[in-house]
Amino acid sequence: MEQHRTRPPHIRARRERPSLPPQAARGGRRPAAAAPVRRPAPPVVQAVRRFPNPRLTGLGGGLFCMAAMLALGALNALLFGSSLTAYGVLFLPVCVLTAVWVRRGDLATAPVVVPIAFAAGLVPVADGEGVGGRLMGLVTALATQAGWLYGGTLIAGLIVTVRKVRLMARRRRTNRRPG
Repeated sequence: MEQHRTRPPHIRARRERPSLPPQAARGGRRPAAAAPVRRPAPPVVQAVRRFPNPRLTGLGGGLFCMAAMLALGALNALLFGSSLTAYGVLFLPVCVLTAVWVRRGDLATAPVVVPIAFAAGLVPVADGEGVGGRLMGLVTALATQAGWLYGGTLIAGLIVTVRKVRLMARRRRTNRRPG
């Protein structure tokens, strides 16, 4: 009888595997797969990452917004002669910063504190003599500059909504991963 010189399939399969490093061949751990190579971020993204990134509480965000608007209102009164348009334009970046810098847990506070800070910052800008005249100037400025107020509040609300949706999506992704 002729002896068949082929190996059984399980031995053949073991031989056809790619060679392993000596540690893995001895029964040690296999080396981890190489991490994908990351490309450097575009220059614009790198520049944005260098900006300060504080995380303010709800109260801290309100205080920041209020202090910034009071300072900008006083500066506006000194430099621009109480220009309500300049005040409205200066209000928009403060809204963006407040919405971006507030903590994740306090996202809902940003659209609330922004209009309050707008009104507080109008005090140095409002025209009028005496307490009654200043109060009437404040009410008039709030009525005539409602577009800036609504626009800034809308910007803060949109930024906060986008941040919240991204946070919820990230949580959903981490909860789905098998652990």
